[in-house]
Amino acid sequence: MTSLPVSRTNLANLVITSLRDVLEQSGRPLPATIDESTLLFGKGALLDSLALVTMVVDLEQRLEEEYGLALTLADDRAMSQRNSPFRSVGALVDYLEQLITEEHGRD
Repeated sequence: MTSLPVSRTNLANLVITSLRDVLEQSGRPLPATIDESTLLFGKGALLDSLALVTMVVDLEQRLEEEYGLALTLADDRAMSQRNSPFRSVGALVDYLEQLITEEHGRD
């Protein structure tokens, strides 16, 4: 089993940092706790569609800058999944791990 170029903990921290930045930039209140169970998009979640797009672009840039990973997060595959990878922090981290595993396996 090949190790990923970035750990799950680092991916979760990256998603949480990006989420905090997007919430702060949009003037939205920050929840007391943000963890893998935090809802990102959908009913009762923190982000509307515009904020989600902003966060996705931010994450793609951070992954490229910090880890040299050029990933496209919002594509047909992501949008057609039964369970949205953008539903929660944990779901997005799972999706990032999946994309990185696939991309890293091509190297």
